[in-house]
This record gives sequence, structure tokens and C-alpha cells, in this order.
Amino acid sequence: MNIAVIFAGGVGTRMRTKDKPKQFLMVHGKPIIVHTIEHFQYHKEIDGIIVVCVKEWIPYMEEMKYRYRLNKIKAIVPGGKTGQMSIYNGLVSASKEFGEKNVVLIHDGVRPLINEQLITDNILSVKQYGAAITVTKSKETIILVDENNKVCDVPSREHSRKAQAPQSFWLDEILEVQNQAIKDGERNAIDSCSLMKKYGKKLNVVLGPDENIKITTPEDFYIFRALYDARENQQLM
Repeated sequence: MNIAVIFAGGVGTRMRTKDKPKQFLMVHGKPIIVHTIEHFQYHKEIDGIIVVCVKEWIPYMEEMKYRYRLNKIKAIVPGGKTGQMSIYNGLVSASKEFGEKNVVLIHDGVRPLINEQLITDNILSVKQYGAAITVTKSKETIILVDENNKVCDVPSREHSRKAQAPQSFWLDEILEVQNQAIKDGERNAIDSCSLMKKYGKKLNVVLGPDENIKITTPEDFYIFRALYDARENQQLM
């Protein structure tokens, strides 16, 4: 089976919203997270969805599940104190609902411009290579700095990539790494691919579209709305 764990456990202070987390902001009558989930809901290879949600907003998410007929959602679970622990909660729920011998796609709830092909490519990469880290090619030079803000390396742009989501794995393998990390006192890894790399797992990349942005700031929100409008207009032409 192929399972999506949609992570929407954060509050998002950089968005500067007054009354709701960024994943529930409305665009064309739907919350951002619903736009995201629908890509997985309507993908023929996705068998089930777990949503990790801000605890206080779980009743609202349950309402959205019913309103938009998101029947692939099998559980909505509360987030943890960190992003890593929120994802862990989702992975544990996925294991309970579906078993560990499955492919899991870990995706940001505020990354709604994912497309069908990228989901397909992630699933195929896991089955062929054991992992799929969605990336885009870097259009600008990446500079690495030290703790004193001094340049210590300038990697080749040709080999530089920006990690995005989904980040996809065999569920039993990412759970094994998560459990070991927690045992070792690591509860705040920046993302799943960093954690897998730390524990010596081989990772394969999948090239994704540049528009697969994460909505973190007000500027991102306006970009998403503009790109969404452009896609809708293309359908009408």
C-alpha cells in the first residue's frame, strides 16, 4: 500500500495570521490543507491518508474531511512539540492503521501545488531505490558559512539541489530510524531526509516542479494564489 502522512502540526508565526494556523487559510473557498490533501485523495495509487494536525483544530479538520469527502483520511492525530515528533505521531498512526510494510509519503500540509506526476514518481522511487527525496535544481549559487558567518564552501551549482516534499520511504525503515533517534535524544531533526542520512541510509532524489512551494510567509500565500489562478485559467482556455 501507499500511504500519505500530511503534516500540518505547526502554527506558523511567520505568516502573521491573527486567528488561525496558515494551513487553514482560505483560497477560493477551501483551506490550503484541503487543496493539498485533494491531490492525494484523487491519486489512484494512494490507498490511505493520515493527517497530523494542531490539537485544537482537529474538530475543524474532521469537519473538512466530511465536507470535502476526503474519505481516504483514516486518522487525524495531534502534532508533537517539534516537527519531527509531529511526523513521528503520523508515522505511528500509519503503522497502526495500515501496517509497517508500506510506502509512506511525508508531505507538508502547506505545500498545495504538488501534482499527480510527483506523487507517482515518489512511489516508484521508493519501490526501486528505497527512498525518494523531492528536490529542485538550484537556480542560484549555494554558499555554506560557518558559525562566524564566514564562507567555508561554495558547492558546485550543477550538483546543488533544494530539498522539498514529499520525502518518501518504506514505513518500517523510517520508523526504525525515528525510534533510534528518539532513543538517542534527537527530537528536533530539521526533516526526515536529514534524519535518514544521519543514520546512514541511502537516499535517492526525485526532481519536482519549481512551483511546489511551501507556504510559510504572506508572500508565499500570494504566490500560491496567483499560481492557482493561472492553473485554473489554463483549464478554461
